[in-house]
Amino acid sequence: MGSSKLWLLILGMAAVTYIPRAIPAVLIEKIHFGRRTEKFLRLIPYTAMTAMIFPGVWSTDPSNPVIGIAGGLTAALLAWRKCPVMVCVLAAIAVDFLLYLVL
Repeated sequence: MGSSKLWLLILGMAAVTYIPRAIPAVLIEKIHFGRRTEKFLRLIPYTAMTAMIFPGVWSTDPSNPVIGIAGGLTAALLAWRKCPVMVCVLAAIAVDFLLYLVL
């Protein structure tokens, strides 16, 4: 494959992945959702966070599962208190790290 074809392929893949992400960002101000849909959309980051954290809770340290459970409970508590997703993730990491140092 020639260099120009490779660059054309890379640009094509970039456009295909960028366009579906850019369209909602541009059109979101023009679209008005119902109350239930707004609530659903607000919960998506917490759902995604759960999908990322839950498998790690059980596989953090098989010899000491308390570490993973404590991190998961920390994230769950902060998510329940409606903290930003990044705060929940960083707090869970911090709790796991501190427990690794102590235990």
